[in-house]
Amino acid sequence: MKPPFRADQVGSLLRPDWLAAARARWKAGEIDADTLRQAEDRAVREAVQRQQDIGLQGITDGEFRRDWWHLDFLGQLDGVHLQDNSGPKFKIAGQSEQPPIATVTGKVACSRPIMADHFAFLKSVTTATPKMTIPSPSMLHLRGGRAAISKAIYPDLDAFWDDVAAAYREAIRHLADAGCRYLQLDDITFAYLCDPKIQATCRANGDDPSALPRRYAETINAALRDRPADMAVTIHTCRGNFKSAWVAEGGYDPVVEAMFSTDVDGWFMEFDNERAGGFEPLRSVPKGKTVVLGLVTTKLGELETKEALMRRIDEASKVVPLEQLALSPQCGFSSTHHGNALSQDDQWRKLERVVEVAAEVWR
Repeated sequence: MKPPFRADQVGSLLRPDWLAAARARWKAGEIDADTLRQAEDRAVREAVQRQQDIGLQGITDGEFRRDWWHLDFLGQLDGVHLQDNSGPKFKIAGQSEQPPIATVTGKVACSRPIMADHFAFLKSVTTATPKMTIPSPSMLHLRGGRAAISKAIYPDLDAFWDDVAAAYREAIRHLADAGCRYLQLDDITFAYLCDPKIQATCRANGDDPSALPRRYAETINAALRDRPADMAVTIHTCRGNFKSAWVAEGGYDPVVEAMFSTDVDGWFMEFDNERAGGFEPLRSVPKGKTVVLGLVTTKLGELETKEALMRRIDEASKVVPLEQLALSPQCGFSSTHHGNALSQDDQWRKLERVVEVAAEVWR
């Protein structure tokens, strides 16, 4: 089966304690980069084996080599600087710490491979389908908006978006050259823009939130224009995931038309609680494309029952044909190095439950 798979996952996994300790020692200058990489390699190998053992077909490296799901990638693009967030621009519920903001201070480009070596290692240690996750092009804009993009460099935002798409085409080419044939763009922007609070922040940044979903979709399509014909691409969207906290809420109606115009094979969509609204917006999913229902929460350790998940899948199948649906957690388990409020055992039980339910529903 071509990705996305009936039982799939978003990407990040909880870091083992010993790996987190090694990273802390590296940051403190107590070990060198080679020693850290050896620890990361070990952690990836172990996580890959566990994923394969429970029956997942799309295998990730857990994003173990990153601190943040998006910033480690964005910060390696030419012209991008990571700036402390003194706002905060987007308030994460119940959290005082806020991630930096990607700020554009020069011409955006991709002059060297970004994380292609991460993917190459993953590919070398799995017998299943290696899956690469990177932030969507829109993540270079949403949090800081027009206010975080140099007007001296980009007086015209059309030129900015052209450069962003070109940079992503180059980054995707590097990943494709490394053998990547399952790529996921993590794009929280679509789900965030369903929330009036986020829309107000966009206006304060100098942007029109009603125009952003279409602009983001157009840029994603331009970024994917030259991808290999046999590369499956998906988009994941959610309402925030930082130490089990969330940012946005609201159903998908305001953005679904633009999101479903993206030239991808499927969409991972969060539906684990009432903040996501109902399944009705799925009525416009294009034929032949897949919606991966994010019904299993990664924010809490309580295990969803088979019966509850199957009931929710049945509800969704009344809007979208069952053959166009799949199942996954609603987000990664550790979008940042901090992790979420659940245990390693909780994480693996949830992934096992996804595989178990998918096997029964789609047989």
